[in-house]
Amino acid sequence: AVEPLSVGLAIGVASALTGYLSHPRFYCNYVECCPRAGQRLNATALKAQLDNRLFGQHLAKDVVLKAVLGFSNNPSPKKPLMLSLHGWAGTGKNFLSQILAEQVHPAGLRSKFVHLFLATLHFPHHDQVKLYKEQLQNWIRGNVSACPSSVFIFDEMDKMHPGVIDAIKPFLDYYEEVDGVSYRKAIFIFLSNAGGDLINKAALDFWSSGKRREDIQLKDLEPLLSVGVFNNKNSGLWHSSIIDRNLIDYFVPFLPLEQRHVKMCVRAEMTARGYPVDEKIVQAVADEMTYFPKEQKIYSDKGCKTVQAKLDIHEDL
Repeated sequence: AVEPLSVGLAIGVASALTGYLSHPRFYCNYVECCPRAGQRLNATALKAQLDNRLFGQHLAKDVVLKAVLGFSNNPSPKKPLMLSLHGWAGTGKNFLSQILAEQVHPAGLRSKFVHLFLATLHFPHHDQVKLYKEQLQNWIRGNVSACPSSVFIFDEMDKMHPGVIDAIKPFLDYYEEVDGVSYRKAIFIFLSNAGGDLINKAALDFWSSGKRREDIQLKDLEPLLSVGVFNNKNSGLWHSSIIDRNLIDYFVPFLPLEQRHVKMCVRAEMTARGYPVDEKIVQAVADEMTYFPKEQKIYSDKGCKTVQAKLDIHEDL
């Protein structure tokens, strides 16, 4: 016969082991979990990532850092955080959205709680706008139900069919819940080339008047962006109720990059590949880029977008 003490001890050990293995913290060591309520972003880590990986964008760094940390530290936000990033290709919009996603969910774009939508891939047909709107609502509702701090990134907003994005307007508004689901902890990010011309002109005007690039402030560009994008027929935000209802928290401008910023991108890429930084190669890659305006050649017309490809040519060196 088994001694009662032995049976009791075995049951106790089994219960303790079961409790330990089923504890959320143990489970989340092996399976990605949604961040706990009240969990805050690491301000130091986010700032370091922005400083070390995003070049030439003092406005975007400052605005996003303050907006995201303020949102994260607010125990009861009144609405989701909604950022709209604007600027020409290669200026760092995708890069910043990836950095932000990684800070909220360490797996970044690979996280099951981070969702990337591409206009030309996910919403290609103009005659299916109604279907896209229904699918988008269902998708967002389901994912926020699973993780309140889900991140949604909409790329190519300038190629989005007008009207599609208005489907998410109820989720961005000042509602405590929509059909029993709260969206107040979610983050929505739009990426768009729309407004890039307005930003470039403003930057060039500053340069022409002898002012420093770093003196450009958000108030110099944000009003231009909100009006320009709202009235741009080639933008997915054309006459959007999201803008009309002032649901976008910040229109974040990405300035055109100068050659010195392109060089920073080259150095960062060489370091990432494990190469010693060779300034001759840095200069050679920067010289192969094309710049505008045609006479002054101040800004890279592709930002840092082709740096990786151009550096490949110089690998033998």
